Amino acid sequence: MFPFPVFPLIGALAVLFCSPALADGMVPDTSVVIVNEADGEASVSVTNTDSKLALLHVTLEDIPEDPAKLVFVTPPLARVEPSKSQLIRFILQTPEPLTTQRLKRVIFEGMPQGRSEAQAGHARVGVTVRQNLPVILHPKGLAPNRTPWTGLVWNLKNNQLSVHNPSPYVVRLAQELRLLPGDSAALLPRTYVLPGETLTVDTHAPGATRVQLQPATVYGFAVAPYEAPITL
Repeated sequence: MFPFPVFPLIGALAVLFCSPALADGMVPDTSVVIVNEADGEASVSVTNTDSKLALLHVTLEDIPEDPAKLVFVTPPLARVEPSKSQLIRFILQTPEPLTTQRLKRVIFEGMPQGRSEAQAGHARVGVTVRQNLPVILHPKGLAPNRTPWTGLVWNLKNNQLSVHNPSPYVVRLAQELRLLPGDSAALLPRTYVLPGETLTVDTHAPGATRVQLQPATVYGFAVAPYEAPITL
């Protein structure tokens, strides 16, 4: 068992990775955008679930660890009628072939347009709903991997727990970790480990030989907790 409730953790993962399917406003038809290098692009359908015309604004964001501009979207701005959908294209623009998966993020934001007669001439506060999704760029020829977290390498030395990702896959998981045997815990700085990356956190877990983590699938769905051996 986790030293923290499992269901809230799974709920947190759902909010972090899968909430667009349940939210109002501009709703994309996926919880993650996967752009395969072999195809050169990917498309996402975004539906205006509100009762009024809205502008759909699409913004790509680089993660701090990877600022390279590798993909662009079109159209970045579009008018979407109520209950109608807009197709958004993600087009790769890489100077050289990808060797590992790369991680970006995309924000879909709906901005309501127009005012009713009763609202005309009156100041009002506008409310927009933003959907923030991960974008994974997948190299040509790289086989899909449904369980990339099994390739993580864990090390514990001098009260420091490190996790290394030697694989070419982006690994997504909850920040909370449990060290076994015992009830010691550790907290990762973020919810992903990039290919070739090592993250290190302080912890006090004498005698720990295993780490229990809560991984997420490529589409952000929480799966059963996974235990991995620790190299001392």
